[in-house]
Amino acid sequence: MEFDLIVRNGNVVTASDIWYNCDIGIKNWFFCFYHFFAIHHLLPTPFPVFDAFGIQQSKTNTASPIQNGTIVAVARDLPIRNGDQVSILDAEGAYITPGGIDTHVHLSQLYEASVDSLMRTQITNGKIPDLANYTNDTYDTGTRSAVAGGTTTVITFASQLRNDESLVPVLEEYAKLADGQSYCDYAFHMILSNPTKHVLDVDLPMMVEKYGITSVKIYMTYKAFQLRDYQILDVMHAARRLGITTMVHAENADVIDWMTEHLEEQGMTAPYHHGTSRPPIVEAEATETDERRADPFCLGQNRAIVLSELMDTPILLVHISGGHATRVIRDAQTRLLPVHGETCPQYLFLLADSMKKEGFEGAKCVCSPPIREEAADQDAIWTGIKNGTFTTLSSDHAPIKFDHPQGKLRGLAHGGGEQGKFQYIPNGLPGVETRVPLLWSGGVLTGRITPQKFVEVTATNPAKLYGLSNKGTIGPGFDADLTIWYPQDKFKPFKLTNDMLHHAIDYTPFEGIEFKNWPRYTLVRGTVVFKEGEVVGKLGYGKYQHRTKSTLSGPRNQFLSEWRPVYPMN
Repeated sequence: MEFDLIVRNGNVVTASDIWYNCDIGIKNWFFCFYHFFAIHHLLPTPFPVFDAFGIQQSKTNTASPIQNGTIVAVARDLPIRNGDQVSILDAEGAYITPGGIDTHVHLSQLYEASVDSLMRTQITNGKIPDLANYTNDTYDTGTRSAVAGGTTTVITFASQLRNDESLVPVLEEYAKLADGQSYCDYAFHMILSNPTKHVLDVDLPMMVEKYGITSVKIYMTYKAFQLRDYQILDVMHAARRLGITTMVHAENADVIDWMTEHLEEQGMTAPYHHGTSRPPIVEAEATETDERRADPFCLGQNRAIVLSELMDTPILLVHISGGHATRVIRDAQTRLLPVHGETCPQYLFLLADSMKKEGFEGAKCVCSPPIREEAADQDAIWTGIKNGTFTTLSSDHAPIKFDHPQGKLRGLAHGGGEQGKFQYIPNGLPGVETRVPLLWSGGVLTGRITPQKFVEVTATNPAKLYGLSNKGTIGPGFDADLTIWYPQDKFKPFKLTNDMLHHAIDYTPFEGIEFKNWPRYTLVRGTVVFKEGEVVGKLGYGKYQHRTKSTLSGPRNQFLSEWRPVYPMN
């Protein structure tokens, strides 16, 4: 077999195995069996075609060329024929993991504080007139940062505003911002804040079938995006009918508003009190499933999970921050509900003390849900990763500059003196570059999780959950998206500073954390885009990914009930 690139002498990690001293053979252009969108394997003609996760797709095989950079062999000592022009990349005995898939990334996106005052028509020709109104990493700087941290695919958000009557112009504008501006592959989730009948019955099916957008996100908080329960049911009903996944930001908005108002009356407005205004009960209430629970921090019947159970449709509860919400997700899963959990590195490596820094520095760590007080919450998140409660680990990269009047310093513009007012601080942390190295260094190398679990939550499960059927593992037929680490005995640990990173943000919340390893090479579809500390990829190399539907889970009852629509299967 001919190869264009062979990665030699690596310890190849998948979600189930480690293959030591292996080679990976990559071909840039070849013929394979093709069915549907991105399904490809090198199989003799008489054999059936399977997708990347082993599901038979068709009994009729046709040969067709596909995109470059696909894995065609994983074995020891792959041979090179005389006369073949093959590039060799020596891993030198290091671990090789699938390229990271970060499924929660906010790039060039309107954020909540400004969304009511900015009309979409102000975006022209794919350019943002005033970056201060948007998350402050563009597709250029955000994906540059991603590949520097071992991430090869990001799923970002196309955000519908309240005054958007159609999803089509929403997608068009975000597509303009991303087109030709990405170092890695990318896709979109659709945020729904005005789920009218036209949007759900006409636009959303078009998004699924024509553009491969097979997930939506809804909010139970933030006035600019928050949906009523009636609207949430509408969205979930449409999601079940279309066979797509619903992401839910689950916090109790009324409790947050009440807490914020009363904290302000008492002068408790410093950045640290952002966490006070959103205690674990706020998140737990929005994910609670059993009113008989003895846990005093749980208010009772949850809405997100209960509405999902009523509709019998899969949901993902995003950025879970502590033990209370983790437990109720686990309870739902033990009842075989199609409920998935997502968490983020900030809830594994930071505590609320980070919001008590001198002056207004604590604003750098303001995010929602907030970083929690107790180490026990961190332990609960680690346990949730190990036992499978959390399907994915994402960054929730929401990059807002600190030293900018429309950035984190906005919290100083509304009174409150030197401590400012936390309710005006834009929520969000940068983290797309540090997500993968943090979990490898702080999880795998400390013995908290196995290399296989690392791959499961950073690549394989994200690919399955969000329909990236040609990504997420290392094997024949998959995109050659690879993260190659340093040999451990050749890596000198270092403490992170922001100037080491490649984003456009003026701080990192993980400043000073020691890293025991970092990606040495990042490959996107067989091309080296990051090499030994330097981004070497070409801007615009990243391609839009037309996604299929989730292969990870569906409703408990896939068929027509008295009133639910049939759930379509792939």
